[in-house]
Amino acid sequence: MKAGQRKTTRTGDKYSAMTVEKNGKIEESALVENPSDSTTASSQSSSTIPMGVESAPPMADRNEFYAQAIKFCFAFTGLLTSYLTWGYMQELIMTTKFEPTPSSPDGHFPSAAFCVFSNRFLAIVVAIVAVKLRHGAVFANNVAPLYIFTPCALSNTMSSWSQYASLRYVSFPVQTVFKSSKIIPVMIMGKILKGAVYPNSQYCEAFLITVGVAIFSVASQESSSENTTEIVGLIFMLMYITFDCFTSQWQSKIYDMYGRNNVDPYQMMLGVNSSAICITTFGLIVSGDFPRVWEFFMVNPNVLVYNIVTAITSASGQLCIYYTIKEFGPIVFTIIMTVRQMISICISAVKFGHHISSIAFCGAVIVFGVLFYQIRRKYLANKKKKSDGAIPAKAVVVEDAKKDEEMVALKG
Repeated sequence: MKAGQRKTTRTGDKYSAMTVEKNGKIEESALVENPSDSTTASSQSSSTIPMGVESAPPMADRNEFYAQAIKFCFAFTGLLTSYLTWGYMQELIMTTKFEPTPSSPDGHFPSAAFCVFSNRFLAIVVAIVAVKLRHGAVFANNVAPLYIFTPCALSNTMSSWSQYASLRYVSFPVQTVFKSSKIIPVMIMGKILKGAVYPNSQYCEAFLITVGVAIFSVASQESSSENTTEIVGLIFMLMYITFDCFTSQWQSKIYDMYGRNNVDPYQMMLGVNSSAICITTFGLIVSGDFPRVWEFFMVNPNVLVYNIVTAITSASGQLCIYYTIKEFGPIVFTIIMTVRQMISICISAVKFGHHISSIAFCGAVIVFGVLFYQIRRKYLANKKKKSDGAIPAKAVVVEDAKKDEEMVALKG
């Protein structure tokens, strides 16, 4: 070996790393094969191992980590900002006493249906743009006909209306925890519509969630007549859960009928909102809510701003859902949304003065404890699938992401 040249070889490796000192500088050479393994020691490898830093992660890996960290912060911030604002605006619109009008002497916003209409109006605009960009046409390339979306559009409209209407009678924390119990009607609808079979462990989880919701709801009742959880509010919440479960199951049925590769979430969003906007417009005209809402906006222009913000955050939240599931998968998405529910309960309790007793807190702990257990169970199941090698890791992620997109494509 010439003077000024250093050679390092790792025992047992096929390749050795060589560095050459020239003009006082250390330069890396390509990896060369060890003579014991090959007679052509001058053949080069495509990778290098710098001396003294073999255990450090490559620069490309560090850059990828930072890129993923930035993407996660964007997804996390987007989801929390959208849905925390959305939930806050919902409660603000439906529970605040504004300046009274002749048609609304109590000062309450006169139409939950208009809130649904404003959300659907912006959602269909976003869906049209997204479908046009992805498929080159709005309706021409859609495999599923528009009429097939009508049943879930009707149920989606009714579930959203019930959710808004319930806030007149049920506090937002009770509503948020109550939503977590929809796993039971989801299982019932799945069994009725698709003949689905569920393991006993999921029935146990559903039972525990129901117990937690019942404890939280009963313990959250207050003596004040304005804040008491009334039977009417619980009926609205049951309507919300029932219609919402039918929506997701019918949506899943559409994917099964026409193929998941032929109906993407944006086409689903367009199809459902096309029917929903017709349903809500018809309802507003028949009920005569349009004149009452217009009169209310003239006296309370800030309420119009609240409705616009609600519609924007509903649409941005849906886009953040798709982005999060695509980049990080359904488990990360579920964790973020569960954390969001807990934060929204705290914000509502502080901002609107809802009292949460220690017993109610225990009920919430049961509900969210089961939810986090479900997340962990799903994570371990996916990990087992990947380790068994029966299904490629990428296929597991894509399959779960599509299932979650089916469940959340109509969020809001």
